[in-house]
Amino acid sequence: MADHMSRTALVLFAHGARDPEWADPMQRVCAALRDQAPELRVELAFLEFMTPALRECAEALLDEGFERIVVLPMFIARGGHLRRDVPLLLDDLRERNPQARFELAAAVGEAESIVQAMARHALTIAGV
Repeated sequence: MADHMSRTALVLFAHGARDPEWADPMQRVCAALRDQAPELRVELAFLEFMTPALRECAEALLDEGFERIVVLPMFIARGGHLRRDVPLLLDDLRERNPQARFELAAAVGEAESIVQAMARHALTIAGV
C-alpha cells in the first residue's frame, strides 16, 4: 500500500480568485488531508488567478516520480469549466506525459456525503 501511495498524488483543483483569502477553505482541506493521511501526497492547484496552475503542479509531481495524479475538482457542481476546460488541460498533460496516469474525479460538491453535509449545515444555520 505504501508503495502505491508513494506513486500517487492527489491534486485538489480549485477555480482561483483575485483575493488570496478566497483559497482559505481549500488550504484547510489540503492541511486536513495531510494531517489525516501523511503518506498521501496532496497539493492544491488552480484554474486561474492563483498559482500553481494545474499543469505546473502536475509536472512538478511527475518530476518527483509520481506516476498517477488524481485531480479532485473543489467545485460544487460540474459546470462549463469541468465540462470543457479541465478535460482539455488533462488531455494536454496526457499528451505531454504519456507515461503517467491522470484521473479526473467528480466535483466534490456532487458527492452524496458533501450534499448531506451542506444540508446539515443549512439546517444548523436555520436553527432547525
